[in-house]
Amino acid sequence: MHHHSTDEPCFTHFPPVVLRPTELPAYSRGGGARTIPLVTRTVGAEVFLTGQTLFDGGAGIALHTHNCPESVTILEGDAIVEIDGTEHHVTCFDTTYVPAGVPHRFRNASATEPMRILWIYASVDATRTLVETGITARVDSEHDKAARSNA
Repeated sequence: MHHHSTDEPCFTHFPPVVLRPTELPAYSRGGGARTIPLVTRTVGAEVFLTGQTLFDGGAGIALHTHNCPESVTILEGDAIVEIDGTEHHVTCFDTTYVPAGVPHRFRNASATEPMRILWIYASVDATRTLVETGITARVDSEHDKAARSNA
């Protein structure tokens, strides 16, 4: 854990970057969902991770938890988000904030129209644990696999 005085930055110097999702690799989450990593260690992230997940019509992701808080904003379309057993209808620019350890998942509310989310994890060491299997993986290791398979 890094400790800094209030006048010191909480990160090391890194070059600024503009990230264009249309120019970046995506990896399949299965079932019609694809993720595009954005702010990651590759570009100098030390505090948080961000990215987008695109959902085809009817697509959804498995119920899971994280080891840190996560915020998700709907960028396109309509979604059903299940948080700790309760479903909520969310639409463009609605935002969720889910604590670590709380089961949640997103699915596209439309059978035909695309849906897109922006996710932000409160740690560069974020993990995802699938509720059904108990399997845990680092979020950024999934991105590394995608980069290797898309190279």
